[in-house]
Amino acid sequence: MSTRLDAAASTPPARPHAEHGNDHTEHHGADTVVSRGGPGGENAADQATEDTANAADGAGGAAASFTGSIDELEGIAFDEVAPADARAMSKTLFDRLGTLEEGTHEYSYVRNTLIELNLALVKFAASRFRSRSEPMEDIIQVGTIGLIKAIDRFEPARGVEFPTFAMPTIIGEIKRFFRDTSWSVRVPRRLQELRLDLAKAGDELAQQLDRAPTVDELAERLDIGRDEVVEGMAASNAYTASSLDAQPEEDDSESTLADRIGYEDHGLEGIEYVESLKPLIAELAPRDRKILSLRFVANMTQSEIGEELGISQMHVSRLLSRTLVRLRKGLMVEE
Repeated sequence: MSTRLDAAASTPPARPHAEHGNDHTEHHGADTVVSRGGPGGENAADQATEDTANAADGAGGAAASFTGSIDELEGIAFDEVAPADARAMSKTLFDRLGTLEEGTHEYSYVRNTLIELNLALVKFAASRFRSRSEPMEDIIQVGTIGLIKAIDRFEPARGVEFPTFAMPTIIGEIKRFFRDTSWSVRVPRRLQELRLDLAKAGDELAQQLDRAPTVDELAERLDIGRDEVVEGMAASNAYTASSLDAQPEEDDSESTLADRIGYEDHGLEGIEYVESLKPLIAELAPRDRKILSLRFVANMTQSEIGEELGISQMHVSRLLSRTLVRLRKGLMVEE
C-alpha cells in the first residue's frame, strides 16, 4: 500500500478540488459518494464539445498515462476528464476494483472514484427529464443511486462498455422515482401500468368509434376482465388531487369544494327500526304507549313517570320492561 493510503487509514482521503465550490456529499448506506458539479457535467459521455476537450488537456494527459495507481488520482480533476479518457480510466479502475477486497479503505476509494468519474452519465440522463416539475438536483441524486447500482453490478469480463451497461439502470432509477412520487395517492404498480394501458386503449377506441368507449369495449380491447377495467379507472383518480379549500373553476361562487361535500347522516342508520316499530307501538295499550313517550321522548325518569301516572316507580319499571321485551320480539319476527 502506498504511503498516502497508510496515512489515510484512519481518515478518509479528501479530494484536492475544493476550489470548484460545488462539492456535495451524499450518503447511501455505509458508502459515501462525493458528487461534484463542474463545467463538463452537462455533456454526455459521447457528446463532449471541443471546448470541454480543450479545457481538459491537463486532465487528459494525466488520464492517458493512468496505470491504475491510486496515488495518480490526486492530480486529476474528474469533472474535466474527456469522455474517451473517462472510459479508459473507468476500465482500468474496474480491473483494479476486481482485485481489491470489498469493505477495505482502498476498495471504497476506488469505487467512489468511479462514481465521480461517471457522473456525466447521470447528468446526461437527468437532462432528458428537464420538463418535469421535480428539481434537477433531486433527479441527479436519484440517478446517482442508479449509477452506484450499475457500478456494483458491472462485470468487465462480459465485454460490455460501462456507459452502455449503466445508462438503462440510471434511467430506470429515475423513472421509478417519478412513478413513486408523481401519484397523489400511492397505488400498486400493477394499477399504475393498467392506467397507462387504459388511456392508450381509450384514445384508440375513441378515434375508431367516434365516441368514448364503454367498459366492456375496453375490457375486450385489453383482453382483461370488466372488474379490472373498473379498478384501473378508479385508481387513475389517485394520480392527481385537489385541495378541499380550492374554489371550483366552473363558477364564480365563493364556496369551496369542502362546502359541497355531503356528510353522513347518522339519523338514517335507525330509520328502518323506527318504521318497523310504528305498527308495533300502535298495537300497545294506551298506558304503555304513554310510558314509552314519557321515557324516551320526554326523557323523564321512572319516578317522574310514576308521579305523572299515579303509580309506583317499581310498577313503571315492570311495565316498561314488559313493553320493551314485546317490541324486541316483534322486531325479530319482522326480520
